[in-house]
Amino acid sequence: MIARTLQDMFKRYRRPGDVVFAVFFLALSILLISQLGEQTEVAKRTKWYAQPALWPKISLYAMCAFAFLHWLSSAMSPRIAGRWTEVALWMRGFEYVAYFLIYVLAVPKIGYLPSTVLFCVFLAFRTGFRDMRALLAAAVFAVGVVIVFRGILAVKIPAGAIYDYLPDAIRSFALIYL
Repeated sequence: MIARTLQDMFKRYRRPGDVVFAVFFLALSILLISQLGEQTEVAKRTKWYAQPALWPKISLYAMCAFAFLHWLSSAMSPRIAGRWTEVALWMRGFEYVAYFLIYVLAVPKIGYLPSTVLFCVFLAFRTGFRDMRALLAAAVFAVGVVIVFRGILAVKIPAGAIYDYLPDAIRSFALIYL
């Protein structure tokens, strides 16, 4: 009875894309292990258990071992169709990474306030909020974010190059608060 329960508990359920994930994770762990010498150092006259590199080494070697075991168990499990469909689904999340990178590149060009308002309204539209109330709420939220970060917290964010074309009185206000 106990043996049967343990077998059920440790039964391997393979999912589509499991091998791709296992290979990626194994490659990532090997890459991180290869960087240990560059990122950590051995401290002289320090016991082995107090070395700064000890726990990173232990964790990365364990990560590599478990990634290898994951790959091995995935490779030995029966194949399930839909691997690349699953990988394509994972890749869809990178669309939002691209949006954020565009936003980061736009801030120095058009300014923090216009970039943030455009970004928030675009994301609201992109995620399916198409009515005017939702888009207006996104714009108000963006203005609130700018007020909190630039006005209250005084976070130093580069001013937009577009502010150079404003009249002097408005330009100084825009450089400080927008």
